[in-house]
Amino acid sequence: MSLLQVRKVTKRFGGLTAVDDVSFDVFEGTIKALIGPNGAGKSTLFKAIVGLLPLAAGSIAIHGRPQAENRFTLAYVPQREEVDWSYPLSVRDVVTMGRYRHLGRLRRVGVRDREAVARALDHLAITDLAERSIGELSGGQQQRVFLARALAQDPHVLLLDEPFTGVDAAVREGILEVLDDLAARGITVLASTHDLGLARRRFELALLLNRRVVAYGPAGDVFTADTISRTFGSQATMLDGVLVIDQCCPAHEEES
Repeated sequence: MSLLQVRKVTKRFGGLTAVDDVSFDVFEGTIKALIGPNGAGKSTLFKAIVGLLPLAAGSIAIHGRPQAENRFTLAYVPQREEVDWSYPLSVRDVVTMGRYRHLGRLRRVGVRDREAVARALDHLAITDLAERSIGELSGGQQQRVFLARALAQDPHVLLLDEPFTGVDAAVREGILEVLDDLAARGITVLASTHDLGLARRRFELALLLNRRVVAYGPAGDVFTADTISRTFGSQATMLDGVLVIDQCCPAHEEES
């Protein structure tokens, strides 16, 4: 049985259909890339999976059970621009938030919770930042903090919305190493990205989305001229054998 089952999921905002009849399965320990242009419904799909948005139609199951019964096995890292970084919280405070679902009725942080937070900080190599304010950190450090918060939840599935945006190559590689390690430990990772080259090189599976599923399969196989055209439409052009995706800043390139 698949770990996560998405069946005919549709979400509308007024008269706009953000995702339409989307179905796919996610299996344990895989690293999957969610690819699509701006407005394709990637963030909407993630928020629907974790229960932040109600569905117009369809269903989501986790470990074969309805989402509402098992949603705490999911951890979600939103896009950095969705976070209020001016809020006066320390790195340790943010990572501790990942333990809230484990707390009892008195909401007291216990020894096991503090140990989980310490492990997450150590795993992301940010223990030395624990007492720093999140607003003082670099973009790469902030991304690591939110990954640590997700890891502290002890998730079965980790959803990352554009985790590589605004970080340099060294930080990106560090994040990828963390994701590889999580997958080796049986944690399933689903990350949205615009970088087709990165998806093809470093992800096992890729799901191409433009409100509906365009293609889904091994990352090395699903990127064809047809699927890219159906996913990105007029945003995709070929220049001297190089595929250029116009996402309005920044542009993304991938050799064909």
